[in-house]
Amino acid sequence: MKTPMTMEGAEALREELQRLKLEARPRVVKAIAEAREHGDLKENAEYHAAKEEQGFIEGRIQEIEGKLSNAQVIDVTKIAPTGKVIFGTTVKLIDLEKDESRTYKIVGDDEADLKQNKVSVSSPIARALIGKEEGDVVVVQAPSGAIEYEIEEVLHR
Repeated sequence: MKTPMTMEGAEALREELQRLKLEARPRVVKAIAEAREHGDLKENAEYHAAKEEQGFIEGRIQEIEGKLSNAQVIDVTKIAPTGKVIFGTTVKLIDLEKDESRTYKIVGDDEADLKQNKVSVSSPIARALIGKEEGDVVVVQAPSGAIEYEIEEVLHR
């Protein structure tokens, strides 16, 4: 099953993969070789720490490669704007109770970061917004209760 991912999310994973393969992996291999030169491996903390880091790096490389191979990369800038909320769009909302404006970008699960106003496509707010249009009022079931938002604008950026 393919997992949706934005262009930015896929690029960030590719960059991390390159960094792990070209910088972190050679560095830890060198650290293991140096630790081996110190002799007895049973009591060599440097060796065990380097081997542990190597395991983490190799696991992360496999995880990223798996995510990229299962990703359905969606470039929302290549999709004609219709005013409908779809994966990858940035949505400007008005909290009708508080009369506050909020902006969220709907992204893949691995890309979600509330500090950057990126919400996962599987989050309650994204599920409530997908398929709606500018001007629609949506009710989002949040832990604090139901919140009504009006969709002010849908941007493809």
